[in-house]
Amino acid sequence: MNATIISIGDELLKGHRINTNAPFMARELGAIGISASRIVTCSDDPRDIADAVLSALAGTEVVLMTGGLGPTSDDRTRRAVQELLGRGVVLDEDAFERIADIFHRGGRPVSESMKEQAMVIEESVTVPNPVGTAPGMIIDCGSRFDHRHLVLLPGVPVEMEAMMKGTVIPFFAQLSHSFLRHTPVMTVGIGETQLSAMIAPVEESLPSGTTLSYLPHTAGVSLMVSTRGSSLEEVDEENRRVVEHIVSKARSYVYATSEMTLEEVVVGTLLENKLTVAVAESCTGGLVSSRLTDVPGSSGCFLQGVVTYSNEAKCALLGVDRVTLEQHGAVSEPVAAEMARGCLLGSGVDIAVATTGIAGPGGGSPQKPVGTVCVAVASKSPEGTVLVEAKTFSMNGDRRQNKIRFSEAALRELFFRLKHA
Repeated sequence: MNATIISIGDELLKGHRINTNAPFMARELGAIGISASRIVTCSDDPRDIADAVLSALAGTEVVLMTGGLGPTSDDRTRRAVQELLGRGVVLDEDAFERIADIFHRGGRPVSESMKEQAMVIEESVTVPNPVGTAPGMIIDCGSRFDHRHLVLLPGVPVEMEAMMKGTVIPFFAQLSHSFLRHTPVMTVGIGETQLSAMIAPVEESLPSGTTLSYLPHTAGVSLMVSTRGSSLEEVDEENRRVVEHIVSKARSYVYATSEMTLEEVVVGTLLENKLTVAVAESCTGGLVSSRLTDVPGSSGCFLQGVVTYSNEAKCALLGVDRVTLEQHGAVSEPVAAEMARGCLLGSGVDIAVATTGIAGPGGGSPQKPVGTVCVAVASKSPEGTVLVEAKTFSMNGDRRQNKIRFSEAALRELFFRLKHA
């Protein structure tokens, strides 16, 4: 069973809103074996809505639509579908009672026009809205459309998500006769081309029903292994086998085979080994510390972070030698190493990471262009000797992208040190 997801709204096409509904719906459908083969965005124009629905019903068994079910003039989805199917509307008494209760509790009068929001298309299954007013609908489109299903849901994410989980997914889970398993393979420190060459033997031997997708992002690339079949046990086994094959080929670059961020893995490793960490940042401006402390439980391992943006701060707070700064410049491996060392000794943690670089758009030179970052990690040996390693990396991007990539490089080097400790 395949699905088309249609997101309706001029605000999406104009770029005023990011479409977060479609990815959520695709993930929820995939969990019950229904693949989203198309994701479409269309305007509030009833003709565009009708054309999108007709096209979707011609190619997929299930069509899910979000948006255009509210009380305002630009909410035209229900009427467009009514005209397409040639059906009237009926009042859903339960939905109307709920809307009336919401208005009563808010001290607002209930007008006759409020009934309009509780109207549903004839011969549809009502999808209750537990966190909003407008109900949704699951519609059997009849013999004209080979009894394919059309689902209408509000565009407000919190309403749509509750309705998907509470009604839509249980409804279609009973109709789906296949299983779909997605397993992410999260990598770090490797580009798409290099990763593709490394796992070429895996791609060449993929079993029927399994696909491999590359998911490039600002800080790198990850993979998604998807397996589909009629037996849950066989699907799980084939999926697991392919994931293990990938990990065996790219082991040193794989940090997780689940939807985990690099900072979650780093914090988990620190907590598991009862280690503490501190961060010294220049070019990343606190971003590394922010990412680590975004992880629940990070207070058990993260002790402190310091942003030393100026040379004076590097000397005063981290003990960086002014001679080192004069000889090598602020963006250099020796300075990064002294920052990490000073952070480690000053905080008393088990491991420290430091960043210094040029995020841009200015400040670069032929020797140190924009996108250059030096990352250093400091820790202590069992004998108490401070071990520091500094590396230089070159990034390509605007200021925001570079800062994200710099922070990823810092977390990556921290991960590698922890992994090989």
